[in-house]
Amino acid sequence: MGLISFLKKKFGSKKEANNKYVVGMEKSRKQFSSRLKSLAKKYEKVNEEYFENLLQILIEADVGVNLTFSIIEATKKEANSQGISDPTTINEILVDKMFIGYLQQGEDIVNEITFVEDRPTVLLIVGVNGVGKTTTIAKLAKRYQNMRKRVLLVAGDTFRAGAVEQLEVWAKRLNVDIVTGKKNQDPASVAYDGVARAVRESYDLVIIDTAGRVQSKAHLMDELSKIRRVISRQIEGAPDEVFLIIDATTGQNGVIQAKAFAEATGLTGVVITKMDGTSKGGIILAIRDEIGVPVRFIGLGESLDDLEEFDLEKYLYGLCLGDDDVDI
Repeated sequence: MGLISFLKKKFGSKKEANNKYVVGMEKSRKQFSSRLKSLAKKYEKVNEEYFENLLQILIEADVGVNLTFSIIEATKKEANSQGISDPTTINEILVDKMFIGYLQQGEDIVNEITFVEDRPTVLLIVGVNGVGKTTTIAKLAKRYQNMRKRVLLVAGDTFRAGAVEQLEVWAKRLNVDIVTGKKNQDPASVAYDGVARAVRESYDLVIIDTAGRVQSKAHLMDELSKIRRVISRQIEGAPDEVFLIIDATTGQNGVIQAKAFAEATGLTGVVITKMDGTSKGGIILAIRDEIGVPVRFIGLGESLDDLEEFDLEKYLYGLCLGDDDVDI
């Protein structure tokens, strides 16, 4: 059974459970899946031109150049070895290779934060300005509040105008505690104070916001390294998680950002925001391929409950099938 048939069988009768991915991926699906279907209708048998068109569709979906060529070559190889020339079958093989392309960086992926016993678990949030960091922090806080975890927010973005106030509004709305510093205070000192309070008052989870400035790679490395150092002075081995927030609508610029942050600090996961706002859903595959870090969560809407654990099968179902469940 190919992946498309498997996804139809698994999710086709459970649309309600998969609804957030189906709705949130609608723009990407209309662009990606419809183009595959239209292409298949134009050919009775595939040829080199057909594969060139597939390559263009993947690149324009922000799958990334390197991974796109790898997926196309793997699709060609399987088609040739099995003597397959039917366009719809080729498209299904393509989706199989997209699935494999994500997993080739590692299959042992845990999306939820693994909490450390006997001390606060520290989550550091990084990313450039405007990608939805503050809102994502609020969504994560709400998620773990719902799991009965005591959450402490730390407003470490002391440079962007309104950043601290924005996080304070969310903290009040969620009824969670927050540690803030003064305007232009060293973010590392705010992080230090926040972790110290978390230890002292036995919080389960500390979520630390950071400044989204990328003046230069060296500056970014220095700032994040300093924050990590002061955190580890309070808790050996912390931070336990470092999540990079990427706006899906930024496309390949998001991949460039991911590379810069991956080199600057040890990322443990990526959170993709605004997935419902892009027609180019392939960025998830590109980021996984380029930096080797798993996507842990995906934002599929504006409400606090629209942050979902990333699920590769649901993602591909939402991208390729959705409500239609028809062949691609």
